[in-house]
Amino acid sequence: MPMCTSADSKLVDFMRSKPGVETSFNRVPNQAVKCGFGRQGVCCRLCSNGPCRITPQSLKGVCGATADTIVARNFLRAVAAGAACYLHIVENAANNLKAIGRGKTDLSIKGPETLRELAELLETGETDPARQAVRVADLVLEDLYRPRGQQMALVEKLAYQPRFRRWRELGILPGGAKSEVFDAIVKTSTNLSSDPVDMLLHALKLGIATGLYGLTLTNYLNDIMLGEPEITAARVGFSVVDPNYINIMVTGHQHSLIGVLQERISTPEATALAGRAGAKGFKIIGCTCVGQDMQLRGVHCRESFAGHAGNNFTSEALLATGGIDLVLSEFNCTLPGLEPICEQFLVKQICFDDVAKKSNAEYVRFDPNESKALADKVMQAALESYTRRRGKVQMDIPEHGYDDAITGISEKSLKKFLGGTFKPLIDLIAGGAVKGVAAVVGCSNLTAKGHDVFTVGLTKELIKRDIIVLSAGCTSGGLENLGLMSPAAAELAGESLKSVCRKLGIPPVLNFGPCLAIGRLEIVAAELARALDIDIPQLPLVLSAPQWLEEQALADGAFGLALGLPLHLAIPPFVTGSKLVSKVLTEDMEQLTGGKVILEGEIEPAAEKLTEIIEQKRKALGL
Repeated sequence: MPMCTSADSKLVDFMRSKPGVETSFNRVPNQAVKCGFGRQGVCCRLCSNGPCRITPQSLKGVCGATADTIVARNFLRAVAAGAACYLHIVENAANNLKAIGRGKTDLSIKGPETLRELAELLETGETDPARQAVRVADLVLEDLYRPRGQQMALVEKLAYQPRFRRWRELGILPGGAKSEVFDAIVKTSTNLSSDPVDMLLHALKLGIATGLYGLTLTNYLNDIMLGEPEITAARVGFSVVDPNYINIMVTGHQHSLIGVLQERISTPEATALAGRAGAKGFKIIGCTCVGQDMQLRGVHCRESFAGHAGNNFTSEALLATGGIDLVLSEFNCTLPGLEPICEQFLVKQICFDDVAKKSNAEYVRFDPNESKALADKVMQAALESYTRRRGKVQMDIPEHGYDDAITGISEKSLKKFLGGTFKPLIDLIAGGAVKGVAAVVGCSNLTAKGHDVFTVGLTKELIKRDIIVLSAGCTSGGLENLGLMSPAAAELAGESLKSVCRKLGIPPVLNFGPCLAIGRLEIVAAELARALDIDIPQLPLVLSAPQWLEEQALADGAFGLALGLPLHLAIPPFVTGSKLVSKVLTEDMEQLTGGKVILEGEIEPAAEKLTEIIEQKRKALGL
């Protein structure tokens, strides 16, 4: 079967050895011809007079909407959908923390220090950990549910103050987060807003809500419930799958929904249950961002977590190893293409959240009050699947991945590694040993030259230029599976960065884990800016989401623009059909927030442009 390529040659070789298994890689060639109107964002299907398409001969839709209006509406709707996804995650995390505080679940607080710090930051007035947990959760939920006309109370407490002041000047401080999403859908409906600039400003509001709540607060809440990240070396890739265990593959983004299972399968009772079926025990195999989240906190789940296998588009091939007995999904990046492969390899599917309900999965509603019973149900289903399928399905687990990927990096663990202050990193940047920082984040897709091709190529070009790379999202899964997060990758860096990495024993690409950890990168940026007494846009720091895939990535990007960061994309976000929208995003935005979109679809020119921006920032700081 024809298929697209990947930066991961071992993955490609494995998939080629499975001609009877169809994956997304095989479907790419049949989808090679794209709709030109859709790519430019100039297709409108909001009413029955359409779908309307803007062309040089037809400059307006039937209703009179221009390309600027249509493109802005489509863009805002996409950002709103992405923001909604992240807000759903933080909402569930807050409810789970509240259940822990009330003693309604078998989970306990594993990050008491983070809880204490967050309770003080949010001024809860509580000192008892249980009451702190409940009050923190309530404050988060109250902000999510506020009317749009009421400014969210926690934004000022969470934001870097120079940024907060700029957002206030621009009038883009968000009201209730869910209300902002709701009104964005209303605003972009038929014959409502036709003001593209207003819609782009609304997208920035959604970006702020996404970043501070869906990203930053979700990390805080998960650290409280599941433990704070600690830097360690970890196994990655398909080789983490051990066929002697009952293997449960997890997909999604909501670690707080998986926590109860990771606790339960590490008990003696679980091991004994597996032993009666001839297995050594149960193991969770990480895939997509929830796997990255578990890897980030790997020191807290050594007994239950086998390791992280790969990002979204490796998940189909992972099933083809035959080593997975059950798929547990709870959010997106759970590809529909998994369904026929699960049937082909006799793999049971369970879904914890109906927003990610797969057509052939059993839906088991997650209830923190019934956590032990839920975990037992999943274990029993995995056991039955193991018993039913083993012996009928061929095992073929390739040698794939690395044993020494450095993970567990967060804003706290990195600071601790540096001696309790970011001054050593600042000194390295000031002295020129490290030219600057590039955050290479977001998704994996199959169209920017192939699976992870642009991400890996750009990362190698940046580290060659002595720019240290921080990664969060599916980018991390691809980069670590190719060794770029292992210490030996220092040899691929420029001479100055190579020397730094050798001295510290670190790779030139630092793994912050899941896409949620983009919020952690914002904290690092704020700490660096605070230490230098400057605003975030002045930092020699650039952002790239080279292989962004979905609407969540656009919400992330809106946050990056609100922070004032230069944002590189290899694929335009369906806005090129509007000169006005394109100009606002790529030029005028810099006068508003300090950030701007950089569109560059070739690897070396993209690296050159990002390097040039870092050099300009250095020069402006007198470095």
